[in-house]
Amino acid sequence: MHPDLTDGVRRFRRDVHPARAALFERLASSHRPGALFIGCSDARVVPELLTQSGPGELFVIRTAGNLVPVYGPAPDAVSSSIEYALAVLGVRDVIVCGHSGCGAMTALATGEDLTELPALDGWLHTAGPAGSRTAARDGGAEAAVTALVHDNVTVQLAHLATHPSVADALARDAVTLHGWTHDIRTGAVDVLDPRSGTFTPLA
Repeated sequence: MHPDLTDGVRRFRRDVHPARAALFERLASSHRPGALFIGCSDARVVPELLTQSGPGELFVIRTAGNLVPVYGPAPDAVSSSIEYALAVLGVRDVIVCGHSGCGAMTALATGEDLTELPALDGWLHTAGPAGSRTAARDGGAEAAVTALVHDNVTVQLAHLATHPSVADALARDAVTLHGWTHDIRTGAVDVLDPRSGTFTPLA
């Protein structure tokens, strides 16, 4: 194991955990996060850092391309985690967050050959028609990727709404869905306006 990781664990046990012992004592018997954050597996995007959330505040799902499969009969880890967050934990907000320079969206927008990565290739097609829509736009590869990052968040929110636990919570006005995109270089976050379908900077 990389020494930086084991050194980090030692520092956590020596310095961080004792300083917040009361919090961890409470969390040991209580798990009530307020939001579900669905983000990309990309190591550069850290949901807790981005939202300045502490332990116990976010329920996090990370997938390549922040993709959400359409609900289906076959069990899968993403769907089961969504179901648990909504039906058991009762989260009140669900955020789907894309980000700049996303490798998954770059592969889709540029038509990258992924035949040697069949599992990834199959997973990315969960993004549906968003890839072909955006790749056809003018403006160059970077513009196509940026547009696809935004389009993909919208598509994944639609996929999310097919999950019975989400649909039930929406019908009861018990949850709000949010679409975000995050620019790694600038730190900016754009938020989807569900009425206009456009993204605007978070004030």
